[in-house]
Amino acid sequence: MSSQNPVFIPGPTNIPDALRRAIDLPTMDHRSPAFAEILHPALAGIKRILKTREGEVVIFPATGTGAWEAAVTNLLSPGDTVLAARHGMFSHRWIDLCQRQGMNAEIIETEWGLGAPTEAIEAALSADKAHKIRAVLVTHNETATGVRSDVAAVRRALDAASHPALLLVDGVSSIASMDFRMDEWGVDAAITGSQKGFMLPAGLSILGLSQKAIAAMTGAKSPRCFFDFQDMIKANAGGGFPYTPPVGLIAGLAHAISMLEAEGLHNVYARHYRLAEGVRRAVQAWGLTLCAKKPSIYSDTVSAIVTPPGFDGTRIVTHAAQKYGVAFGVGLGEVAGKVFRIGHLGSLTDVMALSGIATAEMTMVDLGLPVRLGSGVASAQEFYRSSQNTVQTKAA
Repeated sequence: MSSQNPVFIPGPTNIPDALRRAIDLPTMDHRSPAFAEILHPALAGIKRILKTREGEVVIFPATGTGAWEAAVTNLLSPGDTVLAARHGMFSHRWIDLCQRQGMNAEIIETEWGLGAPTEAIEAALSADKAHKIRAVLVTHNETATGVRSDVAAVRRALDAASHPALLLVDGVSSIASMDFRMDEWGVDAAITGSQKGFMLPAGLSILGLSQKAIAAMTGAKSPRCFFDFQDMIKANAGGGFPYTPPVGLIAGLAHAISMLEAEGLHNVYARHYRLAEGVRRAVQAWGLTLCAKKPSIYSDTVSAIVTPPGFDGTRIVTHAAQKYGVAFGVGLGEVAGKVFRIGHLGSLTDVMALSGIATAEMTMVDLGLPVRLGSGVASAQEFYRSSQNTVQTKAA
């Protein structure tokens, strides 16, 4: 694998040189006032990215899975019931984590390639007259299938059912790349990590918490120590951490937020739409389809591309890595071998995206698939050259 080529996996994403430099810090005393000067801008910046004024933000040295566990153990107790749709590998893993923590999962089995089924969620909530369901879990962007769920619609379902359950949202592969509105959507716990839209190495679990979530901490009886929200919030208020913090990554996070805001969040989201739409145009030109069943749920950060029946999609990923030194994503879970994935998020431009499209195209031709060399590239080129200004203006 060449380190000079961009990666096209849905995370970790490409790291800009400016962020490499930002995380390259000498050792410092993390109990000194100097650390607070790094920490507080990062926390304030996350609130702006999440679009929350009322919420609190916490950071742990972990990844998205750590953020899942932190949310579950701080807000729920063993024996509590959670409601979740299983429609991809990452929604499945979150359910599995809750079950391992001793919680009951009420699962709505949903076809992979569809989003969270809001009507079924509303029906389950309306039927729960005793309010046994303590939390609804939503995967905003299902990375395995390239599907975006409508979080605002899930909030409307909760409100329509007059249900008091918490709304916990996995935004690991969407936050800082796709529009996310924590306060407006009534999200109680927003979960993400450093290695995707924030363009950093893996190593930070990032959570936004509503005041309702903070109140729920007092009654939650799950054991926690490393992931204790109360310890973290108390220490952060004084400019510190309850244990040794990853100073370099937190400094990088503050710098990443500055970069995103300098670009303008509306332009960040427009860029991701544009990158994704170029890939989608290429897929159509190749005569292939996406795993996502309809345009309204297409992800703007990853496309899962269905390969012809009988063809193992993992061969595309393996061949591209071995011959061209370029990384794509394999299919996971129920779609393993049936799709390959092109990640188009984080530090990526139209020109970089074209190199990934061209590599995927060469790989498929090498492997004998009925793809015409240049077809997908030309389709994406035509879109990129004609859409750059109009997409940004529309997003603004």
